[in-house]
Amino acid sequence: MSDGFHGFSKETFGFLRDLKRNNKKEWFDENRAVFEECVLTPARYFVVELGERLKELSPGVKAIPEIDKSIFRLRRDTRFSKDKTPFKTHLGILFWEGPGKKLDNPNFYVHLNEDSIFIGAGEYRFPPENIRAYRDAVVHPKNGAELGRILKRFSENPSYRIGGRHYKRIPPGYDAAHKNSELLLHNGLFVYYEGPVPEEAYSGRFVDYCFGVLKDMSPLFLWTLRVLGSGGGKGAPPVRRGS
Repeated sequence: MSDGFHGFSKETFGFLRDLKRNNKKEWFDENRAVFEECVLTPARYFVVELGERLKELSPGVKAIPEIDKSIFRLRRDTRFSKDKTPFKTHLGILFWEGPGKKLDNPNFYVHLNEDSIFIGAGEYRFPPENIRAYRDAVVHPKNGAELGRILKRFSENPSYRIGGRHYKRIPPGYDAAHKNSELLLHNGLFVYYEGPVPEEAYSGRFVDYCFGVLKDMSPLFLWTLRVLGSGGGKGAPPVRRGS
């Protein structure tokens, strides 16, 4: 395989399918060479090339083509799970902006299953120190209105879904009648697309495909980055209610 991303292959998705059916360490060890060649190697090139494109949207985006950096490891931590299968059966790839833990920052995400893809932007779960800043931003006249416009456009697109709702009750100190009150039930906020594997996934055009979707989603990424800051609130100062 020459340098550069030329697409994932039928073998990429075949490996994920077979891993789902043979989720055992012995099987994985026997097929490690297939994983290295057909999953990990193209994923590394994909991270580099899509990462360069995403920096057009926000220059500080981090794209590190290594396992436990932009590429999630397949091995699961089963210590506290009833599900003891040792491996994830999907490939997760993350691009983030900010210091500290990558998942504590605004991010772009691409996820490959055996027969589908998932593309998203935002924050899956806010770090505890950012929850208050998020809630204050939601009810702030300027920042809340901007977020409302962003999410309205996503809600009008039947291909997109908005995620992150977690709580059942409006938190104390906030107005349940506020027009953005439903967003106060979130402990994360992200927009995502989920669908079948497109033909572009099998060629270098998959970088353009994902960039097009993520560019469309980027207003939410940029809102969280600007309003909440990054790395636990070390970016823009949090807005306060009534300010």
